[in-house]
Amino acid sequence: MTTEINKAYEVLKKGGIILYPTDTVWGIGCDATNAEAIEKVFQLKKRSESKSLICLVNDFKMLEQYVAQVPAVAYDILKFANKPTTIIYDSPIRVAENLVAEDNSLAIRVVKNDFCEQLIRKLHRPLVSTSANISGEVTPLSFQEISPQILEGVDYVVNLHRTRKSGQPSAIIRLKNDGTVQVIRQ
Repeated sequence: MTTEINKAYEVLKKGGIILYPTDTVWGIGCDATNAEAIEKVFQLKKRSESKSLICLVNDFKMLEQYVAQVPAVAYDILKFANKPTTIIYDSPIRVAENLVAEDNSLAIRVVKNDFCEQLIRKLHRPLVSTSANISGEVTPLSFQEISPQILEGVDYVVNLHRTRKSGQPSAIIRLKNDGTVQVIRQ
């Protein structure tokens, strides 16, 4: 796994995009602070920039570095969640502007996956994570279901867990700083 982390890291630090296994489904990713790399992800997915992307952090400390104010309830939600859970936070900071939604929010998941945790720790930055499909198409639930267009469009494909069936996409919850909680996807 160390070799794959190092290879993916080298691509990410040069502004490239990777295809990698996450704690949910296979993801297309890049450095969340690199606007040009994020643009490449939007182009590959044929996705409008008005549709925001998720990013991954490796722990609560990193989460706090990229969100101006993490609502206290977020820690409880994440601590007791029984599946991977992405939370949309108000007022993200220190990420590329084209990653932030028009309403000044950002979806972030504290990942629980060894490969992702170690890669993010090595990168010292959040990692963009969006499903490995063209926008509007079905999310692939295994590596074998990923289209050739996606496989050929990334700069590196991580060589791990290619025979394992992916999990389901994460739950998504919107937590506003005014205390509003909205479940978007269970």
